Amino acid sequence: MNRDIEKKLDNLNGLREDNVATYCDERIAFIENLQDIEYTGPVKVEAFLAVLCLQGRSSVSIDGKLFEIAPNDLLICHPNIILEQRIASMDMKFRCICLSRDYIRQLSLIGDGNPWDALVFLEKSPVLQLSAEEATGFCQYYDLIHAKLTGAPRRHQKQLIDALLLAFLYDFRDTLERFVILKPSTYTASEKMFREFLDLLSASSPKPRTVAYYADKLCITPKYLSSVCKEASGHTASELINRYVVKDVQYLLKQHHKSIKEICIELDFPNLSFFGRYVKKHLGMSPKRWREQNL
Repeated sequence: MNRDIEKKLDNLNGLREDNVATYCDERIAFIENLQDIEYTGPVKVEAFLAVLCLQGRSSVSIDGKLFEIAPNDLLICHPNIILEQRIASMDMKFRCICLSRDYIRQLSLIGDGNPWDALVFLEKSPVLQLSAEEATGFCQYYDLIHAKLTGAPRRHQKQLIDALLLAFLYDFRDTLERFVILKPSTYTASEKMFREFLDLLSASSPKPRTVAYYADKLCITPKYLSSVCKEASGHTASELINRYVVKDVQYLLKQHHKSIKEICIELDFPNLSFFGRYVKKHLGMSPKRWREQNL
């Protein structure tokens, strides 16, 4: 197998090339078996994943926290999380829908509600216990969309798939509100700016660490960007940038084949000394010590 799972979840076409997905294009993939994917350690997910457990049990680590998955549990992975599979039972069966980051942006539902509320909740609680009716509904959407994608081509196939996925995402949003109260969108200019900042921040690699960089890309002042972030999330732009950068640091430090110097260069730090101080400030210890404790 010439691709690892991380590349597959970043470029959905990789799933199709190795016959991992039952259907796959550049926007969407359907997966029912991950046993044939080469797995070598933590992976950084760059797609939106919705995984429904139908049978068996599994345990996964998401951003360093362990979660158990049982039948009717729905695992939600949003872009930029670090995923590790710990163990899965031999009778494990599931259905997984993968949506690319770009495709998610194109779907108009993403403009509905404050994205930060949903992101924070799903980071803390990525596994949702569905009712039998909700699990059946997920499978119905899965089967219908899959059938339309693999059936005979239709003149309005793209529009049909977009509409079905929007219905699926609206249904998911309503299900999510059973677990958390999401503030309705106010459709203000500052809210739109915050969304654009989050998109830019999560998609950047390596991530610049100055507010001025993102403000310049968004054609606003650093002060205004920080006020927008504070209003939308309760955090300054600098705090959010560090939050994302630290996640990249943790992920790369778990890649045992990479030296700390290589990681320093990959994340665009000026030197090892600066990198060491940054890691100690945000993780409480040196990069070497953190790696030893977390491998």
